[in-house]
Parts: sequence; structure tokens; C-alpha cells
Amino acid sequence: MINAPTGSGKTYSMLIPILLNHRHLKRKGLKAIWVSPIRALTKEIKNAAERAIEGLGMDWRVEIRSGDTTTTNRAKQLSNPPEILITTPESIHVIMATKGYHRFFKQLKAVVVDEWHELFGSKRGVQVEFALSRLKTLAPGLRIWGISATIGNMEESMQVLLGAQMAQKAKLIRSNIQKEIQVETIKPNEIERFPWAGHLGIKMIDKLIPIIKESRSTLIFINTRALCEIWYQKILEVAPELAGIIAMHHGSIAKNLREWVEDALHTETIKAVCCTSSLDLGVDFRPVETIVQIGSPKGVARFMQRAGRSGHSPGAVSKIFFLPTHSLELVEAAALRKAVQIGEVESKIPYIRSFDVLIQYLTTLAVSEGFYPDQIFEEIKSTFCMQSISKEEWQWVLSFMVYGGSSLEAYDEYKKVEIEAGRYVVRDRKIARRHRMSIGTITSSAMLSIKFMSGKKIGSVEEWFASQLEPGDVFFFSGRNLQFVRIKDMTMIVKKTTKKTGRVPSFMGGRMPLSSNLSEILRQEFTSFYNSPSQQQKEILLLSPLFLKQQEMSFVPRQNEFLVEYFQDKEGYHLIMYPFEGRYVHEGLGVLIAKRIGDKIPISFTIAMNDYGVELLSDQQIDIKSIMTKDLFHGNDLQMHIQGSINAAEMARRQFRDISRISGLIFQGFPGAAKKDRHLQASSQLLFDVFAQYEPDNLLYMQTFDEVMTFQLEEVRMRRTLERITNSDFIVSTPEKATPFAFPIVVDRLRQRSSTEQLEDRIAKMQMLLEK
Repeated sequence: MINAPTGSGKTYSMLIPILLNHRHLKRKGLKAIWVSPIRALTKEIKNAAERAIEGLGMDWRVEIRSGDTTTTNRAKQLSNPPEILITTPESIHVIMATKGYHRFFKQLKAVVVDEWHELFGSKRGVQVEFALSRLKTLAPGLRIWGISATIGNMEESMQVLLGAQMAQKAKLIRSNIQKEIQVETIKPNEIERFPWAGHLGIKMIDKLIPIIKESRSTLIFINTRALCEIWYQKILEVAPELAGIIAMHHGSIAKNLREWVEDALHTETIKAVCCTSSLDLGVDFRPVETIVQIGSPKGVARFMQRAGRSGHSPGAVSKIFFLPTHSLELVEAAALRKAVQIGEVESKIPYIRSFDVLIQYLTTLAVSEGFYPDQIFEEIKSTFCMQSISKEEWQWVLSFMVYGGSSLEAYDEYKKVEIEAGRYVVRDRKIARRHRMSIGTITSSAMLSIKFMSGKKIGSVEEWFASQLEPGDVFFFSGRNLQFVRIKDMTMIVKKTTKKTGRVPSFMGGRMPLSSNLSEILRQEFTSFYNSPSQQQKEILLLSPLFLKQQEMSFVPRQNEFLVEYFQDKEGYHLIMYPFEGRYVHEGLGVLIAKRIGDKIPISFTIAMNDYGVELLSDQQIDIKSIMTKDLFHGNDLQMHIQGSINAAEMARRQFRDISRISGLIFQGFPGAAKKDRHLQASSQLLFDVFAQYEPDNLLYMQTFDEVMTFQLEEVRMRRTLERITNSDFIVSTPEKATPFAFPIVVDRLRQRSSTEQLEDRIAKMQMLLEK
């Protein structure tokens, strides 16, 4: 495993040894696979490899295989493989679903997994584990390398990549280069004492324009595709002279437009790019001088990764500006600077016992050449993900693939695999075709292409957004004002319009939770309010009006204190707790405390949360002083209490939809005829209920609850939070109305029910009333 800062030469440190070690081999064929998590990175690696090959006077071919590769080129690659193939985890599995795949890989000498920190801790990482377990058998003596940015559990990430046997011979090569990162906060002219998320950012756009103009080139990182579209539009409204030299880059924009943006950055023909995580990784844009992060990145590692896009060469300083989107994010700016200084970087939790990915992988092998269970069992047991699988569980998986499990064995559509002389194979062509179309673990909502009436494609949006539009509605996409015409064959037909008002496509999953490392430092920064001004960071000093208002109305908690606020207004009775632990933990905590209070008195709550706190809203008054005790926050029977709530059951149903897709229980549909998302949800819910009633020991069903607890509600982190809360001093405050800390949580709940215009008017009135 190679661990070094961005821009220190990791790519060539791998490419050149591979070329030198194997340049003597005369026989044509695949020698190295370079696995990349994103398509934007593949072109850069190809260019680097071709420069190295040319410099060494070799005649090796380098080719890319991804979702963008044409069917013709894929066929050519299989019959005449290049020496180096740059690809994605999904594409390796697609090759393994092809007859004769073992011949394609038999001369393989090396696999390099780039940006492993992005794949580790995801089901795409599990795909890599399974693929490597097979390649080790097909190509004895295979060497496996990972390239990774710094993460908190680097040693564990190396074990996950290499597997149990290889991990014994593993080497971690760390660079001693210390990357200097400068963090500058873009400060608002005035501090809103009652802040709300997203509002402040756009008001500060005048401060962003000079930064863009004074830099050679700037990457403006925005957390979601929807906000990326909004910021691009607003920048052009304020500074129309930037038209033609500012662009946009995110995963829903068409491939040719993305590539044009990447080339323009290289050649310095554009000055700025509004982008999402699509430009987070490894792409070497040396001309980029400045990075701007709009809104909280929610994690230290992500922030450092983005900062490293500037100063992309050894010894260069990386400079990043932080533009807060509401006042309280200034605390996060201070916390991020401190985390960067002390090198506090998050760990990631690896997936274990992912039976949905295992079933998909085994079906892939059955579709191509079939597999013998005993051999594959030993291979998959060597992976980190499946090292604990038992013989009984393995037999259940095999039986499930052949018969559909005990509750589905009466239905032929779930009997996909046949046994022929001990070999497990898929003979049905329709099943094989369906499976090849479904390989992958990214389970975003169904996507619709966006095309002009002329037929030119400009990108894609999620189906749920398209379903809300009526013909004639205007929306913004890829920097254009578009009018919706109709939907035909999973394609949105649009035309250009001059209308200036419209909607921005929003994408599911846009809300990232605050990391545990950032949460810890954030609590320290809140405590620093009590320090003398000389010991405070400039952002904390700037926030004095907000903190003083919070202190006047309620309390500002120190690190060893747990603040609870309880107040009444016309909406009802608000119980708000402030663990400062991130959205996911707060969701689980809200569910848990609501259930425990409900066990004591008959009451129901509406739950809302943000990264700082969680709100329980009820129309019933409770005796808060007697209810809010430390006994309420014990860690006993945590899983049982959470799983016994309605919210947890709904979360499990949502999670099971993804597990159903990955394992092949439900089919998304063929291109051009994809099933609607709500139909998929209905199918998966039906299966979920069947398993709950008739087969509760179904491994996929049980996996659902494990994933909800581990990744959605972050059980380990929640247990630590509960322990920390019970060891804290309780501050129960009863302000007359919403405090500065409570206000953004209340607004987040209102946002779900109001249009932007209605919300802004309502918030303005609320702020006026609270200031009185």
C-alpha cells in the first residue's frame, strides 16, 4: 500500500516498476489492471501511462474500459487485450460474466487499486475483494498494490484489500512529505443570530467573485449536484463576464461535456469550475491554483482531499477557502483548520458479510463458465468481507441461488442457477442478460436521460424528480434553462427557454453526515467560547453575537455538558437535544429516545435532526425535568429498542430495496424500459414482509438490520455517544422560544413542507419575532 499526499508522484511510482519489471515479456496480452473508482480519473492515468511507455521506448497498449466504453471496443479488448487496462470494479465483474474470461486474465502480473480510500468502506470495495480473490487463482504470483490517501485505519484498509493470506506479506509505504494546507474562511459581513442552512452562502457570492478573478483557475466544490447547478447560475447572474470561462462538472452531466471541462482545465482555457465529488480524486490539474469549499464538507479527509487539488506538485502549498452557508458553519471552519493542523483523519468501517454482493458475484461466475462450490468457497473465505462465513451459511447461499430460499421456492423466477455435474451454471439466456445489465452495487434512483428535441443528450436526472414536472415547467441543468416537453422511453425531452425562474434538480442522498472526528473537534470549538479572546480562533470571535444570544436565551454547552431545550410555540412542544454527533447518529438517537419516552407515557413525536441536534415535536406537554434523566440514555437493549420503532422498520425497508437490487431479487429493467422506482420499492417491500413473516433467518433479511445499525444509524458511534452523554452534566433549559441553536433544526423540518419562496418569507417572519 502506498500512502502519500496528493501530487507527490504516486501514479508513476507504480507505473514505472510495472513497465520495467515486465518489458522483457514478448507475449502479447494483459499484464496490468489499474482499478479506478471514477471515470474522470481514467483518462489522466492513461495519459500518464502512455507518456511512460513512450519514454521507455516500449510498444505496450493502454486502454480504458468503463461504462462509457462502446460495445465494439469492449469486444475488441476481449479478443485482443491491451497490456494495461484501466477500469472500474464493475467492469472487472462484467468481464468475469463473459465466457472465456479466464484466458483474458491468465497473463496478468499486477493489479493496482487507485484511490483505495474511496472504495474501502463501500460495497464497491467488496466487489474489488471478490474480484481479487478470483484473479489470485487465475494468475498465480499476482502482485496487488493499493494507492490511498491517509485514513485513520490505514493498516486495516490494507488487510481488507489484500485478504488474509497476502496481508501477512503486506508492506505499507508511507511518504514523509508533509503537505502544507492553508485554510481561509470567507467571512460574512454580519452574523445571523438565527441561522438556517443554505441561506448565507448565496448572500456571500460577491466575496467569491474576486477570488475567482484573481486566481489562474479555481475549483468550487459543492456537496450536491442540485446546489452545484444553483451556484453556477448565481455566479453568472452576478458576474456575466465569466460566461464562457466558467463551467460545471458533476456525475449527471454527459460524458463528452465532462471530458471537455477536464481538458479545458488542463489547457487553462476556463477559469473556474463548479463541481461535486466528481473532481475529488486524483485528476492532475496542475494549473488549478485555488480551491473553494462551499458549505461543510462534513469530514476532515474529504476536506484535505479537495484542498490537495490545488498546489498539485511536491512542495507546493495547497490553499482552500471555506465559504459557510449558515453562521454555525463558521464553527466547522475553525474545527477543520484545527483538524488539518493536528492530522486528525477519519477511519472507515469495512463491510463484512455482504451476502447481497456475494450472491451477485456468484451469479456472475455462473453466467460465464459456472463454478465449483468447494473451490470458490475457499477463495471467498480468504477475503476480509467473508472470512467469518460458515459452511451452513455457504450452503444457504447456494440453495438460495438454486431454489430461491424456503419462502420463494414455489416461484420459478427466483430459481436462477442450475447444477450440472457439481458445477453451478446459469443456462437461461434471459436470466443471464438481466444479470449482466444489473452488475454493480451503486443503487441510486432510476435515471432518465435528458435530450433536446434534436436528439442531443446533455445528461441525466433521477426519475423521482422528473415525475414531479408538468409539460411546460422550467428547470436548470448543466448551466442551461430548460423547458420540460415530455417523457418518452426513459428520456426527458426538453427545449431551451429564456425564462429565468424554475426548479433545480435535486438528487437523493445529497445529505452527508458529520464525521465523528470532526464532531469531536467541533465540540471543542464550542467550548472555546468560554476562553479568553486571545485563545479563540477568529471564526469563534466572529460568532460572538450568536453565542451571546444563545447564552442569553438558553445555554452554550461545554465539552462535558449535554444541553436539552424544551419550549412551546403554536406548532407544539419542542424537545431538542444537542449531542453534536451528525445527522445519522441523531436519527437513531431520536428514534431511541422517542420510543423510551413513549414506553413511559402515551405520546407520539415528529422527529427532525441536523448535524448538531435532534428535535422531538409533540402536541402533548411532558414534565421535562422528571423525564430527561440519564437513565433515558443507557446503552442496554439498543438494537431491540431501535428495531422496535416504526422509523427503524421504515429505514430497514428502504435499505432492503438496495440489498434486493444488488442480490438480483428485483430487476431494475433493461435500458430504455427501466422499471419505475416506486414499483421497485413495492416489490422489495413485499419481499421484505414475506421474509419477516415466513423466513426471518433469511441472510439477506438479517443483513438489512445489520446495515441499518452499522452504517445508517452508526451503532458503534451511537453507543459511544450514549456513554458520553451519561457521563456528562445535564443542562435542561426551558427558553421561551426557539434559540439560535434550535432554529436551523426547526427550519430543516419546515423545508420538507414548503416551497423555497414560502419558506424564505416564513423564516424572515420567524427571525423578526425571535429577535424581539
